[in-house]
Order: sequence, then structure tokens, then C-alpha cells
Amino acid sequence: QVQLVESGGGLVQPGGSLRLSCAASGSIFSINAMGWYRQAPGKQRELVARIISDGSTNYADSVKGRFTISRDNAKNTVYLQMNRLKPEDTAVYFCNALVRRSIYSGDTYNYWGQGTQVTVSS
Repeated sequence: QVQLVESGGGLVQPGGSLRLSCAASGSIFSINAMGWYRQAPGKQRELVARIISDGSTNYADSVKGRFTISRDNAKNTVYLQMNRLKPEDTAVYFCNALVRRSIYSGDTYNYWGQGTQVTVSS
């Protein structure tokens, strides 16, 4: 199996910064993509940022210019640097990975972390 472990969430004032980390472990042959999603109360889960194996990235319009996604492929770890945080960034942030598990099969599977709370408030 594959596990994703997140860290770095917490309480921060508007305008502050946080850095989230997510490390993948287990039966991994390769990771095609890793990303961060968030879900606020009463809202649908949304993509925040994603990084593909070729290094390309995607960001939600609401976080462009403020958040940066990066990776360490050797450690199967993805990071989300969040700057100039706003109250509307408050949500549970979930790590996601699209994983190829076997050298024998090219099938890929989605895995999710347990979520980490980010609260932006004065």
C-alpha cells in the first residue's frame, strides 16, 4: 500500500506564511503527479496546486502568485509554500498522489493524505 503523511498546518495571521509537506511511502514504482487540494466548510474540495513528473505545474487562480508547489523526487515528497495568506485560504489541505505501484503494470492509483488544518485569522 501507499501512505501519504502531511505536516506543516497550523494557525497563522493574515499576510503570514506556512509551508506544507507531504511524504509518500510504500509500494511505489513511480509517482506521475502530486498535488494539494483543500476543502473549506460548506464548499467543494478544490485543486490548489499540482506538479507533474515532468516538472510542469498547475495552480488555482485564487493562489497564483502567492503559493508555490515544489518536489523532491528522491524523497517522494511534495511541498506547498504559502505566502501572503488570506482568511479565505482557511481549509483542510489534502495531499494527493497519482502512483504507479508495479514494475509489471503501468496502472496508476490515486492516494490521499489525512489532511492538515490551515487557519488564517487575526
